[in-house]
Amino acid sequence: MSFEEQWRKKVVHVPPGEGPSRWAFGDKYTIKSGEHNTGGHFFMMEALVPPGGGPPPHIHHREEEAFYVLEGDVSLFDGMERLRLSSGSFVHVPRGSVHSFKNETEEDAKLLIMFLPGGKDNFFLGAGVSADDGAPPPPAEQYELDVERALRVAAEFGDEYIS
Repeated sequence: MSFEEQWRKKVVHVPPGEGPSRWAFGDKYTIKSGEHNTGGHFFMMEALVPPGGGPPPHIHHREEEAFYVLEGDVSLFDGMERLRLSSGSFVHVPRGSVHSFKNETEEDAKLLIMFLPGGKDNFFLGAGVSADDGAPPPPAEQYELDVERALRVAAEFGDEYIS
């Protein structure tokens, strides 16, 4: 049986609090599914977005992206307008679309972020700073370094950051 056939028949279970985690753009991203357990066909992560957190405007040229807000509120910029997303909101961002999100409140927000096809987990693993084993977030003044690191890795994954 090929690897492709094997992963298609395997049920994936990731318990709460598990999965590799990275700090990036002021957020904590915990990878729930990705290349390691779905054969690269699907990627989903849980995002903890503290006040002020969120990536700068960017475009994914290879993947569809979707957001589901579990807790709190974030604003999503779709290239033309800002949408207010509260708990229970869902947004699909087609590939090739400018977008960003930001937590403009005083409370943490929690999101599920999904990509099809998968593989974007490798971007976050390469662009982020380890948040495993309870590692604290980098200092806020390191945000620009996070963006610089992401920009160095972005082209490899078909991403474009808009200044």
